[in-house]
Amino acid sequence: MKIDTNSKKIEEILTRGVEEIFVLDDLKEKLNSGKKLRIKLGIDPTGPKIHIGRAVALRKLREFQNLGHTAVLIVGDFTAQIGDSSDKSEKRPMLNKKEIKKNLKDYKRQLGKIINLSQTEFKFNSKWLKKLKFQEIAELAESFSVQQMSNRRNFKDRLEKGQDVSLREFLYPLMQGYDSVMVRADVEIGGTDQLFNLKAGRIIQKKYGEKEQNILTLGMLEGTDGEKMSTTRGNVINITDEPNEIFGKIMSLKDELITKYFTLCTSLDLSEIETIKKEIENKEMNPRDAKIKLAREVVSIYHDKEKARKAEEYFINTFSKKEIPEDIQTIRASKGEKLSDILLKNGLVSSVSDFKRLIDSGAITNMSNNKKIEDYNYLITDTSIFKVGKHRFVKIELS
Repeated sequence: MKIDTNSKKIEEILTRGVEEIFVLDDLKEKLNSGKKLRIKLGIDPTGPKIHIGRAVALRKLREFQNLGHTAVLIVGDFTAQIGDSSDKSEKRPMLNKKEIKKNLKDYKRQLGKIINLSQTEFKFNSKWLKKLKFQEIAELAESFSVQQMSNRRNFKDRLEKGQDVSLREFLYPLMQGYDSVMVRADVEIGGTDQLFNLKAGRIIQKKYGEKEQNILTLGMLEGTDGEKMSTTRGNVINITDEPNEIFGKIMSLKDELITKYFTLCTSLDLSEIETIKKEIENKEMNPRDAKIKLAREVVSIYHDKEKARKAEEYFINTFSKKEIPEDIQTIRASKGEKLSDILLKNGLVSSVSDFKRLIDSGAITNMSNNKKIEDYNYLITDTSIFKVGKHRFVKIELS
């Protein structure tokens, strides 16, 4: 495939959603040269689902693919065991191989919703990282000082609070940097929280006598609660969520996130996004209408336009007109069975703690009597319809 050097497309790659480029002039020159570049993106499978916050970098990777460059996707099956603490205010627990294998089960199908799988090199970093000997790790560690590591923002904050920072966490940037050597990366993409790790790649490439990669960092996406989107926080919109759920979650976003979501999560032309922004600011457009358009765009990307239309219809009928939908999910259960077990078993909550969080926030309601559920051990005694969170309904019928 011939490399596309269209100046408008290159400019959009270098600006849309981009926070920082290191080194900008060098990367521009490479993109304009027509040379095929190797664009690296690493994803650690710390959970089984990819959310639209993670999809921001994947969408940027697809933009490079569309110009004809080679996408190198590193699945961090080894680094996931170590844990990246870049955006964490506390130590991230280590995952075991069984958990990682489970998380990876559906990854490729999900990735295929965003990137061109046939034009992607898939690499598992366990292939080379598990072979490193202690002497090689020590030599890599020589590239960094304790002061450098300790001055990382999140490490520094934790140390000042008297919290532990393990040596294991110090090793993560070494491994991510070594990945860049092993795949001969020309460019690496990542979130702004990844900047230290991305620069580690340049340092380690230089140590091995390779040309240093350029770095492109992207804005971080806030979740449904306005905080950074994170599976741990439970504020995510997963790309595998049902259309109605995606639509409803986007409609619950804070108004100030509308423009950012359009920019990072859709392919809508930037000029159109700017028009929407100005119309909201001038009170010429209701933010609700902008969010309906946003929700349609996002659902269309991960499902299709017809499902997006139906999700819009469902939302308007259910939440604007305060109706209970007719086509809700029906689950059969035994009398006396715990509500938490039923919802967990059927994927309506992700964990017992998720169930408790919903209970504490008054977000589970028995629609048959319009009473909020307050008991963690609530038992099913008759057929009822429940509203779970803001956007989901389920009918539980007794067997």
